[in-house]
Amino acid sequence: MSLIPTLTLNTKAKIPQVGLGTWQSTNDDGYKSVIAALKSGYTLIDTASVYGNEAEVGKAIKDSGVPREKLFITTKLWCTDHQNVAKALHKSLELLELDYIDLYLIHWPIALNPHGTPALFPRLPDGRRDLVDEKEWDYIKTYKELQKLVSTGKVKAIGISNFNKFRIEKLLADPEVTIVPAALQIELHPLLPQQELVDYAQSKGIVVEAYSPLGSTGAPILSNETLIKFAKKHDVSPATIALSWAVWRKTVVLPKSTNAERIASNLKVIKLTDEEGKEINNISKVSGTKRIVSPDWGVKVFD
Repeated sequence: MSLIPTLTLNTKAKIPQVGLGTWQSTNDDGYKSVIAALKSGYTLIDTASVYGNEAEVGKAIKDSGVPREKLFITTKLWCTDHQNVAKALHKSLELLELDYIDLYLIHWPIALNPHGTPALFPRLPDGRRDLVDEKEWDYIKTYKELQKLVSTGKVKAIGISNFNKFRIEKLLADPEVTIVPAALQIELHPLLPQQELVDYAQSKGIVVEAYSPLGSTGAPILSNETLIKFAKKHDVSPATIALSWAVWRKTVVLPKSTNAERIASNLKVIKLTDEEGKEINNISKVSGTKRIVSPDWGVKVFD
């Protein structure tokens, strides 16, 4: 196993700072990417119910021969399951062939009609998203259901994904929320550093995880001149610089790839100086911010 830096969750568990993201890695690609990652030394694998690859991820974990206790597995509750949390977790555990999940996240702070069509992304006849009325059910009720899972031992830590500061503040202010989220997973890369949100979450003891750290499909940020400059300086790829910046920020980074060589190279982060990290921080101030992942939910999710 490679030596991967770790952060400590508020549960006292250690989470690796570099893990494998598996969004869009389905069927054989999903299986092979996890096998390649585990052979390369990854111990953190991130999946989600909606990715449709939990079975492939689970089979790869089983076939890899890596002891379960050496791994950190994350999966996520999908929007149509907000009112059926225990059932959704049971299904994920069955597909993953695991007895417990290390980190279980609410994928989005949006509840969708569990009986709508299409099944995962239901819409109304007029084309709008088929949302559950927040007066009937909201993400705080969902989170309280996640809290109940911790005592079962089937979930070691719970957290949130795609939440903004306002929603986190509202969640933490509820007197029945007794477990501070262990992690917040959000889109983070040099064109979307979200520094205020990162600082706020970290001030609450919430570990921040970066998805789409290379700017999602096609890795558009890798043509940035600052990243290229530091890549040449350190004789590494621009991707390595972007991922190393995420580690420098004391966040967890989840690069996604189905290419075995890239999966292995993504693990080889380097230590950046504070000056280099701060210069990368400023990329968005020069080039402008750019959010890649912004589904049309029909309601405002981000700031």
